[in-house]
Amino acid sequence: MERIAILASGSGSNAQKLIEHFRGSAVAQVVLVAGDRPEAGVFARAWELGVPAYRFTVGQMRDGTLLRELQALGVGLVVLAGFLRLLPEELLRAFPDRVLNIHPALLPRHGGKGMWGHHVHAAVLAAGDTESGITVHRVNERYDEGEVLFQARCPVLPADTPDTLALRVLALEHAHYPAIVERVAMDPHRQTGPGT
Repeated sequence: MERIAILASGSGSNAQKLIEHFRGSAVAQVVLVAGDRPEAGVFARAWELGVPAYRFTVGQMRDGTLLRELQALGVGLVVLAGFLRLLPEELLRAFPDRVLNIHPALLPRHGGKGMWGHHVHAAVLAAGDTESGITVHRVNERYDEGEVLFQARCPVLPADTPDTLALRVLALEHAHYPAIVERVAMDPHRQTGPGT
């Protein structure tokens, strides 16, 4: 069974969906939720769902403390759910092709440093895009440039604001991210393909 660690920086709704999806699964289980922001709502969600939570500092991420914690727990797959920092190369090398992220836009559009949450949706609207969506991708040493595994789309409506578009995109995240993570947990080399 694959052991999953979730790294998160925010409220934790995707983390909750992942935990619930894998509860009782024969494929994988979430063994840790970790994050770098003590005020993040994800910690309360993890505790309520009975999953150990681990707070770390940026220094502990960079000096290998986080990596040692993941290895001590036998983690085989690291899943980012609103985690906003670049991961150190040492951690990425320890989990080759085993770190996943979800981005709230159709990469390569509207990705990169500073492109998260409200900023992404505002950029989509400012560009006049007629559709947006989600991208699940492998993580590398650069923001939002890893191999794309899956995309799902939704329309951008004429009256949309960043907040209304965010709700539509979040619904896609909740609907698809756990299933894509499960596919990777079952077969790490399977190509799920955009929109499949």
